[in-house]
Amino acid sequence: MTMISEPDMPAIDIGNQEQREPVATEKFSKAKTIGVIVAGGALLITAVNMAAAVYLYRGMSDLRFVEARLEQLGAFEQRIAARLDTVNNGFQSRFEKLDSQLQGSFNEIDAGIARLGQSMPVAGGEAMPGAEEPSEIATSTLAQAPEALDGESEPGVIEAPAPRRRIASASPPAPSSNYQRIQQPDGKVYYRRIN
Repeated sequence: MTMISEPDMPAIDIGNQEQREPVATEKFSKAKTIGVIVAGGALLITAVNMAAAVYLYRGMSDLRFVEARLEQLGAFEQRIAARLDTVNNGFQSRFEKLDSQLQGSFNEIDAGIARLGQSMPVAGGEAMPGAEEPSEIATSTLAQAPEALDGESEPGVIEAPAPRRRIASASPPAPSSNYQRIQQPDGKVYYRRIN
């Protein structure tokens, strides 16, 4: 090769340059790109796994909370059932007491009606020796309190309505034979239908 040398111009050497250096840089740049892509993918997978772990932890926490509430609900149900049983027993005992009081009152009324029916004469017109007529009782009590009359009529004469006669009723009907009463030791009363 010929060289022209001019003192003012810089010399340029055009010779065989090695092509290997740019190839090595190119390979290094491809490896670097692949590494960056792999690292980015690993970071992305790690971020997805972290998000999934957070949601899974929250889900497990919520599940534990719901299970604890369900256990409390079972205990609450048992307390309510116990209180309802107590209230039911109280009402049952009160109803039984009222029932027995009413039965006693009905029996007394029936006995009183039966005594009145036996002591009243069958034929009308005869008065019992020890009993006053109701109109005489009313006039005597009102005659003792003349201020209640206000002077409108004579103090000794008051018209009283005739007393109503009660018809002696039969004793209350017997309990229905279709049902059987069952009383348990705790005071609960049940009625069971008999077929």
